[in-house]
Amino acid sequence: MTSRTPRRTRTPSVALLAALPALAVATGGCGLLGTDKKADTGEAGQGKVTITLAGPNQWNTSGSSFGPAWEALVDAFEKREPGIEVRTQVLPLDGFTQTITSQLAAGTAPELVFNQPPHKAHEVHALDEELQKPNPYVPGNQRWIDVFRKEYFGPDVSKALSKESGKLEYIPFNLVAIGLFYNKDAFTKAGIQQAPATWEDFRAACAKLKAAGYDPVALDKGALAAGWTWESITTQLTDKYYDQWNYFDVTGKPGKAPSVTEKSLSKAIKEGTLTAAKTPEVAESLKLYKEFFDNGTPNWSGVADGGATVGYRDFVTGKAAMSWGTDFAVEALKTDAKFAIGTMPFPTITKATTPVSTDAPARYGASVGGTSYMVPSTVKGEKYAATIKFLQFMSSPAVKPWLDATGGLPAIEGVEPSSETAGLLEGEWGKIYRVHGLPGGPEGSPFREVFDGFLLGKRSLQEELPDLQKWWDRGVEAGIKKNNWGDEDWAK
Repeated sequence: MTSRTPRRTRTPSVALLAALPALAVATGGCGLLGTDKKADTGEAGQGKVTITLAGPNQWNTSGSSFGPAWEALVDAFEKREPGIEVRTQVLPLDGFTQTITSQLAAGTAPELVFNQPPHKAHEVHALDEELQKPNPYVPGNQRWIDVFRKEYFGPDVSKALSKESGKLEYIPFNLVAIGLFYNKDAFTKAGIQQAPATWEDFRAACAKLKAAGYDPVALDKGALAAGWTWESITTQLTDKYYDQWNYFDVTGKPGKAPSVTEKSLSKAIKEGTLTAAKTPEVAESLKLYKEFFDNGTPNWSGVADGGATVGYRDFVTGKAAMSWGTDFAVEALKTDAKFAIGTMPFPTITKATTPVSTDAPARYGASVGGTSYMVPSTVKGEKYAATIKFLQFMSSPAVKPWLDATGGLPAIEGVEPSSETAGLLEGEWGKIYRVHGLPGGPEGSPFREVFDGFLLGKRSLQEELPDLQKWWDRGVEAGIKKNNWGDEDWAK
């Protein structure tokens, strides 16, 4: 079922979409394959080992560079390791997946490639053994694996492991997370002293922002705001069902999972434990969902998709005061917005707003679905050793200036996030929710198709609930077929 929107999904190519900067997504990104300035000028290091890193540009629209901060980081590595030269090959957003997949299959991939394109386990090096060795760029480190934030990357994190081999085959350079960006100047002008923490705070802030001449929330016709908002609301209000709906572990076998899985939700819907009409949290979620959109950009359904920053133009021009976004949007925002920006969690829905709340905090969590690279299995000898050194360097405090410049969230311990994106990991919001967000329709169906009629006032709540149940039923049946669950008693 379509229950998550592009950030942490089952398909890597979709996961990337939300990690790309607003401007790059909106314009289609770089249309030409390019390399950094060293390759452009034809410079060649005398007696040096040259390695090439190839992947999409997640920070700006350049077809030749990941940006000055990246180049400075590479320069710092080359100064530390004068016998190694690192080149960056920028791949087009609309073709990097096919390019890397084809190169890995043909054995022609460069030394470091972006990890998200589909590939076979034998086409890349498993890094488990390397990760047990010291990282020379982290003083006192005995095992490279220990530098990473354990909740996001390591042998005990299922999302970090290759589904085919069960190995760790990539190194994360940062994390990806979502949240609400806000215009600090607009908040000050509206008399808002601090970012709203609860739904009641959010209501009050919206009223003040409207009085000060702002649209409270930037919205557009893209899928991100619809999905992220629905998920952020429903994961809070259904938290009480964690034990009741938690039928399967992360492998799909009977047991418990840290977060109630899609399979468990499918079983709850199939057996009638969760229904749109009789589970009161569904109707309450829809009411709050519509309230959020009613506080957004007027006529949002006709506004062009802003990419990873929802309603990008309205937000950067100062027309709207808040916007959904990812940490990857920061570099573009700092360039285009003429005001100080901050980030904050989605507001927590408390009992003061609705009696169906249990005061469960708003949670979403970060993941390693941002910038990660792996080493093709064809890379051997001194080139392999050089790639490992670069990956180790990218797992050290040396990355902080680059993270600060790009708004990146650190994947390693001991490095604090930039001031602009700290709110994306703040408190409970930085932790994964306990119950998977309620679904939309079958996988592949547009999320907006399920909810737009209701959000736009064309369909009442009484009409939306049975319609939503039909979407769920279709999604469950499609999921049972796709995942071969049909032989299980609950699915018959």
